[in-house]
Amino acid sequence: MTQTALILGASGRFGRAAALAFEQAGWQVDRFRRGRDNLMQACAGVDVIVNSWNPAYPDWATQVPSLHRQVIQAAEATGATVILPGNVYVFGPTTAAPWSQHSAHAAENPLGRIRIEMEAAYRASTARVILLRAGDFLDTEASGNWFDAMITAKLCKGKFIYPGRADIPHAWAYLPDVARAAAELAEMRADLPRFLDVPYTGYTLSGQEVLAALNPHLSRPAQLRKMSWLPLQLACPVWPLGRCLLEMRYLWDTPHSLNGDLFQELLPRFQATPLEQALPHCLPQEVLVSQPGAVRQDAMA
Repeated sequence: MTQTALILGASGRFGRAAALAFEQAGWQVDRFRRGRDNLMQACAGVDVIVNSWNPAYPDWATQVPSLHRQVIQAAEATGATVILPGNVYVFGPTTAAPWSQHSAHAAENPLGRIRIEMEAAYRASTARVILLRAGDFLDTEASGNWFDAMITAKLCKGKFIYPGRADIPHAWAYLPDVARAAAELAEMRADLPRFLDVPYTGYTLSGQEVLAALNPHLSRPAQLRKMSWLPLQLACPVWPLGRCLLEMRYLWDTPHSLNGDLFQELLPRFQATPLEQALPHCLPQEVLVSQPGAVRQDAMA
């Protein structure tokens, strides 16, 4: 019998990748249309709700609680399992790494507190929830995330712009792998606890290590440059998003990683895409040697 997944936020990063992953796994995928569909009606009869709704940072305080409250109510009423993409915002700079499902949610900044309260609402509900937590996405499409909008935006000029300390570990995740993991966890939902927090290790890499992995694929090797936060600081009084980005700056100066022991226990046969294969698919074709997978010979010498 075909299983059905309803994707909320199918045009966003995780929603787009999840829709593809579930379809490739043989699921029927329905895409929710905000402004046209009724959530409770759309959830009736579905097996899984992939909740990829993610308002812009400045709208989190007003929109996140109500949006997730609606999803919780729909999941409780229909019995569908919620797949919830999680991030590392809940931990804060004082939580010792590696971060796991047992780590304290100690963030004190506004965006971190909103995420803490949102996750707590799911945990306190009667809905079945799989929270799959990952670090910064490496996406196969330009989607305005840190990696494509800032870090690699000037590779064509030979510049790798890093927003923090380039010598400390940082959690990254190849988005197609995270989406595929979500589909595999959804298949085993009946055997999982009602609420499950699953950290996905992904790649733990410093900025220097990311650049070293990138350069063999580039037609023009890039040099590390430190991003200036001054323009954001100056724009804050008139640009709400700038204030939010500054609020999360600590993640680029805080060494962190995700503990994947639980993930490995649940999906021992899961094969993540090797970094050297994933990275070329996250870059514009014009900066690559040729097709993804090709490397410069001088870089291999």
